Formats: sequence, structure tokens, C-alpha cells
Amino acid sequence: MVRLAAVCGVILLLVACAGDTHLTFLDPQGPIAHQQRWHFYWVLAVMAVLVAGPIFVLLPYWAWRYRYGNKSSTYKPNWDFSRLLEIMAWGGPIIIVAILGFFVWHDSHKLDPYKPIVSKQAPLRVEVIGYDWKWLFIYPDQGIASIGTLAMPVGRPVSLHITSATVMQSLFIPALGSQIYAMGGMVSQLNLEASKPGKSLGENTMYNGNGFHQQKFTALAMSPADFKAWVIKVGATGIVLDAQTLKLIARRSTRSDLIAALPKATSMRGNVYFTGVGKTLFPAVVKATMDGTKTLPNTVFASASAATTPAKRNSGAVTEPSQ
Repeated sequence: MVRLAAVCGVILLLVACAGDTHLTFLDPQGPIAHQQRWHFYWVLAVMAVLVAGPIFVLLPYWAWRYRYGNKSSTYKPNWDFSRLLEIMAWGGPIIIVAILGFFVWHDSHKLDPYKPIVSKQAPLRVEVIGYDWKWLFIYPDQGIASIGTLAMPVGRPVSLHITSATVMQSLFIPALGSQIYAMGGMVSQLNLEASKPGKSLGENTMYNGNGFHQQKFTALAMSPADFKAWVIKVGATGIVLDAQTLKLIARRSTRSDLIAALPKATSMRGNVYFTGVGKTLFPAVVKATMDGTKTLPNTVFASASAATTPAKRNSGAVTEPSQ
């Protein structure tokens, strides 16, 4: 038992390691994933003590007690009921379900993805639109957007408002914690926070077609100073998000296909960055999806274009800050 537990522990630790990208809540990069790891350990401990433990203890006893060569057992051909066995058969599962139910109920409320994270800092607002097969991350207060990277400052809560412009999808960043569905015409919320700089894998966990396996992104946590520099550089050198660019994004295509269709994006190291993003884009996409139309009002792009300088319009390369 001890050796088996040690082997399982080593396997879990190895699963949590994958180069410089964090993959799982077993290697938590934020407070939500940290609490989810302890929830997992508690549930695992309860299952081990109340389920696996009795099985491994009682199995040898029952095998010995009812062995074929046992000559001291009593023969009872008319036996049909045992109160003790009934209590054991029903009482054990009731106790297990009650204990697990308490932990699940308690942590479900404690780790509610809609629940804001308590902090002295105001949360960073990010609006997320799921396309086939890419995620568009909009920073409405900064007027920028990105595909392939969800950047965030360390120690500051991030408030995500999420929708889908196509079919139902599922946004998941295991190392930061929680998973939430994205549905067309609806808005779901997710609150996360990174506690240290680094890269974490983000993905869509709901199958949505041939490019499903490529709908991944990097949650990039950086210092507040680096995040500020990242925002300034994206705003100065990103591609203007106009109506024609949004049509390319809305196509059923992978991120690499989008980069090939946007020549200015070829120098962005596998990501795509945009500037001149208006605050009305996200609610306009939600309403258009709800109404079943692909046409957005011209005012969505008119306000964004007016706020974009000619210097920004003619440039397209951006370099991520070093980690």
C-alpha cells in the first residue's frame, strides 16, 4: 500500500511538469487552483480511507472466512436476512456520500467561478469571445485584444466575461483553476488570479470540429511593470481590428490559418495582437449571436477607428516581454 501510494504520488508530480508551461492544478499558479488542489486531496483521502481501505482490509478476511476448505462454518440453507449486513451495505455508502457531499457543497460555493476574488486591487477586465478555432481576448479598458495569449499582471484579480460566437465551448486554464462554458448569445463569468510569473496552458475542452485540438492559448502572468509595457507595445504596434479583420477571425480557421491571412501577424511569434478595439464590440457580438445574424453595427468599428492613430494603423509587429 505504501509503495503503491508513493508510485502514484510520483506519477502525479511528473504529470504536473511540462517544460516552462504549467498544465494542471496539481502545479497551481494561483489561489483558485491552489484551493482546488487541496479539495482534490481531501476527496482522494476520503475515498482512500472509506472505500479503498475497507476493501483491502475485508477482502483477505472474506476470502479466508469463506474458503472452500473451511470445515468450521455453519450450514444455513434457509438463511435470507442479516441486520448487520444490511446496516453495513447501506450505512457505508450513506456515510461516504454525506462526507463527500459536504466537501463538494462547501467548496462549490467557496470556489464559485462567478464569485469575485477579494483584493485591494480592482480586477482587470477581459472579455473573451470563442470562435472556431481560436479565442479572442479583449481588454476593453486598454482598447487592445489578442489571440493566442491571455496576459495578466501577477497579484491582480482578472474578471473574465465569456461568450461564444459559434457553438458551445469550454474555457479552461487548469493551472489557474476553474472551467466555465461559453455559449452563443449568453455571457458567463470567471474570476482568476496568478500568484507568480509564468506560462499556463489554456484550452477549449469541448469538441467543436476539426480544429478543436489547436484551440489552445497561453495564460501569460507577468509583473505589473511588464504587463503595462505589454499593453503599451500592443496598443502601439497591433493590427487594427476593423470589420474586415473581424470577418477573418470569425472564419472556421485555426490560429495559424489566421496568421497566414494577416501578413502583419507573421512577426508576432505565433500570436495575433490588435489595437483600436472598441468597448462595444463584445456586447455587439453577444447580441448578434443571440439574434442569429453575423452583421455588426458600423458604429462598433467607427468609434474604434476614430481612436486609432495613423502610426498604429501602419504597423503590425509586436514582441512579448521576456520571462
